[in-house]
Amino acid sequence: MKQLTLIALAAISLFSSVIFAEDIPGVRKRQLMDFGWKFTTAPQTDANAENFDDASWRTVDLPHDWSIESKIDPNAPMSGAGGFFPAGVGWYRLKFDAPNDWKDKQVSIEFEGVYHNSDVWLNGVHLGFHPYGYTTFFYDLTPHLKPGQKNTIAVRVDNSKHINSRWYSGSGIYRHVWLNITNPVHVAQWGGFITTPEVTEDKATVQIQTIIQNDTDTNQSCQILNYFLNPSGEPLETDKSQVTVPAKGQTSVNQVIDVVFPKLWSPESPTFELMDTCVFLNDKLVDKVQTTFGIRSIKVSAENGFQLNGKTIKLCGGCVHHDNGCLGAAAFDRAEVRKVELLKAAGFNAIRTAHNPPSQAFLDACDKLGMLVIDESFDCWEKGKNPFDYSRVFKQWWQRDLDAMVLRDRNHPSVVIWSVGNEVVERDIPDGERICKMLTDRLRTLDTTRPITAANCWATQPRKWADMDPMFSRLDIAGYNYTLDNDKADHNRVPSRVMLATESYPGATYEYWRRVTANSFVIGDFVWTAMDYLGESGIGRSYASTRRTIDNAKKEQFPYHGAGCGDLDLTGLRKAISHYRNILWDRGEKLYMTVLEPAHDGKPYRATQWALPPSLESWTWPGREGNDLKVEVYGKFDKVCLYLNDKLIEEKATTKETRFRANFTVPYAPGALKAVAIQNDKEVAENILTTVDKPANIRLTPDRPEITSDGQDLCFVTVEIVDDKNRLNPTADNPIQFSVSGPAKIIGVDNGDLNTDAPYQSNQRNAYKGRALVILRSTRDSGDITLTARTEGLPDAILKIKSN
Repeated sequence: MKQLTLIALAAISLFSSVIFAEDIPGVRKRQLMDFGWKFTTAPQTDANAENFDDASWRTVDLPHDWSIESKIDPNAPMSGAGGFFPAGVGWYRLKFDAPNDWKDKQVSIEFEGVYHNSDVWLNGVHLGFHPYGYTTFFYDLTPHLKPGQKNTIAVRVDNSKHINSRWYSGSGIYRHVWLNITNPVHVAQWGGFITTPEVTEDKATVQIQTIIQNDTDTNQSCQILNYFLNPSGEPLETDKSQVTVPAKGQTSVNQVIDVVFPKLWSPESPTFELMDTCVFLNDKLVDKVQTTFGIRSIKVSAENGFQLNGKTIKLCGGCVHHDNGCLGAAAFDRAEVRKVELLKAAGFNAIRTAHNPPSQAFLDACDKLGMLVIDESFDCWEKGKNPFDYSRVFKQWWQRDLDAMVLRDRNHPSVVIWSVGNEVVERDIPDGERICKMLTDRLRTLDTTRPITAANCWATQPRKWADMDPMFSRLDIAGYNYTLDNDKADHNRVPSRVMLATESYPGATYEYWRRVTANSFVIGDFVWTAMDYLGESGIGRSYASTRRTIDNAKKEQFPYHGAGCGDLDLTGLRKAISHYRNILWDRGEKLYMTVLEPAHDGKPYRATQWALPPSLESWTWPGREGNDLKVEVYGKFDKVCLYLNDKLIEEKATTKETRFRANFTVPYAPGALKAVAIQNDKEVAENILTTVDKPANIRLTPDRPEITSDGQDLCFVTVEIVDDKNRLNPTADNPIQFSVSGPAKIIGVDNGDLNTDAPYQSNQRNAYKGRALVILRSTRDSGDITLTARTEGLPDAILKIKSN
C-alpha cells in the first residue's frame, strides 16, 4: 500500500470534447462514419485492395457485432466462456468522399473500439495493427488521402483464435468510427486536461493544460484562450497565452481560472460547465474545442474513507461487463445510457467497468446521470488466463493501451478510481510488484488526480494472503475480490491501507455491507455483478437437483449461455437481490416480498457461489395448491406480519439480528398475500401479491414515446402478457411475433432467459415469466413508427411512437 495519510485529489470532466463543422466552418469537423459499410465473414485474399469488388457483401451500419447475429452452438470456438457464440474473421469496407477543401487539412480516423486484432488500410495502404479490443485508436489519413475523389477504408478483424476472453467479447467494429478534420495547427488528440486542485463551496481553482500540435514544416507562433460561463452566466477566461510550437511537434500550455461559488459535480447533482479552448494564428481562429466538465474533489484515507467534495460516502457498487444483452457488444449510445439509468434506479451509485475500459458513451452517461466509476484497464498482465488472451501482447502494448484509457477518460468527473488489473496471475509473486509499479508509475505521469487500485483474490498457490502486500504497496486502494474477511488482520498489519470490495458474492450482501459500514478504511462494495451478461456461462446458475455436482452441471450447461448472476437480468428487470440490496443500502426502498420458485423435481436448489435460488414477485402458482412455498420479506422494521387472504400466517422480526429479512413457509392458495411492516407497534408499510387471472392481452411499454431519426437512436419496448385487469401473468410463455412499419427496424429481442438457444436477432420471442423485450433502431427518416405484437389466442397489441 502506498504510504499516504491523505491523498487529495480532484478532477473534471470531458464528454463532448470536439465541436462540429456546422458550428464553426473551416475550423474543425468531427464526422460520424457509422453508415454504409460493406461486410463479410467469407474468406478473402485481397479485400484490402483499393479497387476490390465488394458489391456482393452485405451492407451494415455501426456499431456492429457479428457474433450476436447467429445462433449459439455448443461447438463454437468461444465455448461457454464466450457464451457459445460464433467468431472468426470479418472484413469491413467503406467508400467515402473527401472534399477538395480537405487538401490543406489534417484528417485522422478514430476507432472507438474493435474486437479485436484489427488491421486498417486506406486506399490499399496499410495504416496499422491494433490488437486490444477495448481501447480507442487513431490513424493519420492525410498522407494517403485523395481529396476530391472517392477513398476506401478496409478493416480486417481477426477474432478467430480462442479462447481469448473469459466473457462474451463480441466480434467486429462494435463502437463508433469518426473522421477528425482539423487545420495543421490544432489542439492535439486528447490534448486538453482540466483539473481542480482546490475546491470549496466558495471557490474552485480550475487548471487547464492544453497540448497544441503543429503538423506543418515550420515553427508556428499561436495564441491560446480558454473561457466558459460561470454559475451566474458571466464569461470567465484565461489570458491569451502566446506560444511557439515547433515544426512537426507539440507544446503544452498551462492556464488557470478561479471560479467563485462553483456548482459542484456529485451523483446527486451532476452539474457541468462548458469550456471553450481557442487556438489563433495571427489573430485568426484556427481551432476550437469544447470541453464539458464538472468541478469536484476527491480525498481517500484510512481515517475518513472516500470523500467527495469533502463529504464521506460509501460506494454502493456493482461490476458490469460491456455487452448490451441482445445487442451483443454493440455500444449504441442509447443502450449505454439506459444501462446507467437502470443501475442508478436500482440504487447503485458506483460502477466498476470489469475488466476493460468502457465505451465513451457509457462514461458520458455516468457523467450526466451522476454515477461514480472505477475505470479498469486489463484482466491479465504478462501471464495469461486463456491461450490467446491479452497476455500475448501485454509487453508490447500495455503502455499504449494504458495511455489510451487514461488520456481519453481522465476528464470525466464520473471516473474517480483507476484500476490497473483484475486477479492477475502475478499478484502474489515478485513480478506482481514489478509490473504494478511499472503500470502505476506510468499512469501517474498522465494523471495524479485519482487513486489507483487493482482487484486481487486468493493466490493460486497455497501462499499467505500477506504475499499480496508488495503489489498492494504500489496502489492507493487495495481491491479485494471475495476476500474482505481479511479486513481486520490487514488493517492491523497495514493501518494506512484503504480497502475496497472490488467483487463480492450476491449471497454475501449483508456481511460485506456490514464490514463497509463498520470500518472507515473500507470504502465500498462492488457486487459481481450489477447486471447479467453474456458468457461465463452458468456461473450464477441455480440447479434444481442434488444428484449432479455443480461441476457436472457446468459441463452440461448448453444452451445456458450467460452468467446469470446479475442484480438485473439482460432485459433490465430487477431481481429480488436488487431490492434487498437497495433496502440494505438505504437507497429508497422500504419493504419487498418475493416467493422462491419451487424446483420441478421437488428437491432443494443447489447453486454456485454467485447464484441465489430463483424467486418471483408473484402469488400466481397454478398446480401448487396446498403445497408449501417459501416466502422472503425484506425490510428494516421491528417485525413483519404475513397474511394470506387476511388471515395471519406468522409474524417475524426484520432487524439487524435477522439481517433485515424474514423467511416464511406458506401453503399456497390463490388470493392475496400481504406483508405488513410494524415499527413501534404501528403499521408503516405493506406489500401485497395477488393471484392473477389467465392471459388476456399483450401490453407494450416503450422506454420513450419519441426517438431521434439519426439512424442510431433506440426504443426499448417492454412486452408483458397481462390478465383482464392489466396485471402481469408470470406463468405466460406465449410465442410472440413482432412486426414494425415506419422509419425503424427491429434489431434485437430478449426475455431474460439464458437457458435457450433462441436467436437474439429475430422478430419473435417467447414470453419468459410473462415478459419479453424488443428493441427498435431508428432510420435517418422521420415519421410515425408502428410496432405490432401478435400471439395466438390474444388480441394484437399495437404501439405507436414518433421518430423526429
